[in-house]
Amino acid sequence: MDLKDLNRLTENLEHTEKMPVLFVGHGSPMNALEDNQFSRAWREIGKTLTRPKAILCISAHWETKGTQITVNQQPPTIHDFGGFPRALFETQYPAPGSQWLAQATKETLKKTTVAFSDDWGLDHGCWSILKPMFPAADIPVVQLSLDYAKSAQDHYALAQELAPLREKGVLIVGSGNLVHNLRRVVIPSGAMSDFNQPFGLDWAIEANELFKKLIIENNHKSLINYKALGSAVQLAIPTPEHYLPALYVLALKEESETLTFFNDVPLAGSLTMTSLTIAG
Repeated sequence: MDLKDLNRLTENLEHTEKMPVLFVGHGSPMNALEDNQFSRAWREIGKTLTRPKAILCISAHWETKGTQITVNQQPPTIHDFGGFPRALFETQYPAPGSQWLAQATKETLKKTTVAFSDDWGLDHGCWSILKPMFPAADIPVVQLSLDYAKSAQDHYALAQELAPLREKGVLIVGSGNLVHNLRRVVIPSGAMSDFNQPFGLDWAIEANELFKKLIIENNHKSLINYKALGSAVQLAIPTPEHYLPALYVLALKEESETLTFFNDVPLAGSLTMTSLTIAG
């Protein structure tokens, strides 16, 4: 990091009002283009938040060996999906990257080796929710990867170390889905156009309600040990990548802070869009 970057780091990471933390159920990437209840909620959040100096996103869609962080000056918009309309593949979110935030994050994570990456960008777990929130794409965005070798407890402990960034103008966003089992998707009408119509299978609703109960109770130990929560949760989390971003956000909650749910809707039988904000 040269002197110019160091000066930028100092300038941009001065202490500010503590930023909230968000966990966003992202669902279909089409939400980035559609005007629906989810994208409208994201737009409203973008209007009401104190403008961040930068955004640190933990997305379900970037799993790596070891922990990595993006350092691209202009991260590409990654279209990591298939079977959607051409307009979605043509969608760009040209937010700048932030080398100073990448460096600050690496220095904050003292117990973890963090590698810089310039071969990733902004995947749809990140840009599909930020596009409605901050449509100008003028706030720097950095992604922090999920190390697939780490346990849920390891991820939670890593996330706790990110807390100082909140007081330096950084909005930390986890993007996934509390309940996410694509193999069990059911659309009663059979039409993909009805994907976003509220519908949840019994086990998905049971698991989601249990998650919310434990979140409200601040019972993070049980949420970390989710594999012991029963068969409904096992169906809800067949693989952990969509669930772990929620643990990153919950790990940053302080006792005095308020937690608010939004977009609390089940979809396609086996997904939930349940999202939350944490703020002082």
